[in-house]
Amino acid sequence: MTVRFVDTNVLLYSVSKDPSEELKANRAQAILADRDIRLSVQVLQEFYGQSTRASRPDPLTHEQASGLVEAYLRFQTQEITKELLLAALSTKVRFAISYWDAAIIEAARVSGCDTVVSEDLSDEQDYDGIRVENPFKDLEHQ
Repeated sequence: MTVRFVDTNVLLYSVSKDPSEELKANRAQAILADRDIRLSVQVLQEFYGQSTRASRPDPLTHEQASGLVEAYLRFQTQEITKELLLAALSTKVRFAISYWDAAIIEAARVSGCDTVVSEDLSDEQDYDGIRVENPFKDLEHQ
């Protein structure tokens, strides 16, 4: 059984009320219905910040977003550690990606995942045993 690590964009699509994102919202909600997924503190922080951003078309209130963060804690959630930080710094350089993306990859690795579900990283890219899966790729032109 594959345990997948979920990136922030999946959480954001799951709460989107934008009609143009309806298919992605449905797909994201289906992903979150799976019990065998992992998150990180970083993902939850990014979700809170982005979902409550005033410039978002459909911002959540503090209460809504913090309630969802608490609900998402039902999933195994990887803490940010010194070891994860150092591994992400190395991965950033090795693969020429942002630190934040590298931290996602390394949180997935520490969590025992071999797949990161993300729209932001390159689909099917392999980061030394961590493969990226874009669950929205077939919805891009719909």
